[in-house]
Amino acid sequence: MKDLFDSFNGKKIMIVGDVMLDIYMKGKVERISPEAPVPIVAVTETFSRLGGAANVAQNLKALGAEPILCSIVGNDETSNDLHNLMKEQAMSDIGIVKSEERITTRKVRIIGNNAQMLRVDTEDTFDLTEKESHSLINRIHAIISEERIDGIILQDYNKGVLTEHLIREVISTANKNGIPVGVDPKKKNFLAYKNATFFKPNLKELREGIGMSVKDDSIEDITKAVDKLQSELECRFIMTTLSERGVLIKDYENNVMHHIPAHLRKIADVSGAGDTVLSVAMLCLVCEEDAHNIAALSNLAGGLVCEELGAVPINKTRLLEECKKIMN
Repeated sequence: MKDLFDSFNGKKIMIVGDVMLDIYMKGKVERISPEAPVPIVAVTETFSRLGGAANVAQNLKALGAEPILCSIVGNDETSNDLHNLMKEQAMSDIGIVKSEERITTRKVRIIGNNAQMLRVDTEDTFDLTEKESHSLINRIHAIISEERIDGIILQDYNKGVLTEHLIREVISTANKNGIPVGVDPKKKNFLAYKNATFFKPNLKELREGIGMSVKDDSIEDITKAVDKLQSELECRFIMTTLSERGVLIKDYENNVMHHIPAHLRKIADVSGAGDTVLSVAMLCLVCEEDAHNIAALSNLAGGLVCEELGAVPINKTRLLEECKKIMN
């Protein structure tokens, strides 16, 4: 297993999607406001983290890979804060394009007595303009032509970056260059990812994306839904995350399927777990691991980050230790 983890080092993974700044304001609640029936949070700590597709980049970086983040942000203070956080983590910003036509997504979470009480989002969610799309696609093409890209992740948060046109363009370019593509979709463009390599919906997204009734506890139902989805997308791998029931992966090239149960965890926060799952799965994929190991390792990683508050990257050392205990 250590050999696999060592092989993650230096892998160049491009991440295309919506980036955002996550801000956390933590404090104590000891009284109710006299102005309205709401708690007063006396803030004791404020900190920022990379969010959205940038959290995928953080996870890849933590695993030893070299992430190249490609996105559109606003020309504003929030994008400057994002840039500074990326710089602190020695993360390249060559794929970040600034636009005067939108603002950078910013999510502020108010946490009182260790419980999230409120989230305030500042964002634009309309699709990229033609000008923005052209600029980002040109930047992506330039990076692919200049760098040895081992894999591409398309990470959608419904903030407008992953339009149908951009999705098709990136997948087509990747396939021409023999680069595998992993996808974390949202409902809006769910069926636009035809010919991607690896597709990772959750159960809710699977139901809504193909319009089928699927029982939570029926592997038979889930398998039928996955088969219907594959007939539309023609992906090699489809891995459905099932929350407390683990993950189900199907490899259509080798005609194998595995259901990996979840590991019992003390859950603190599920935000960012999907980012971790896809990051680990993509690195396993580019290192030519089989479907079982892709699912087992990424499922384990997703559970570990749920023990932490907020979207935090996976700890590579701890993941390796857990793998040795559980998977060997």
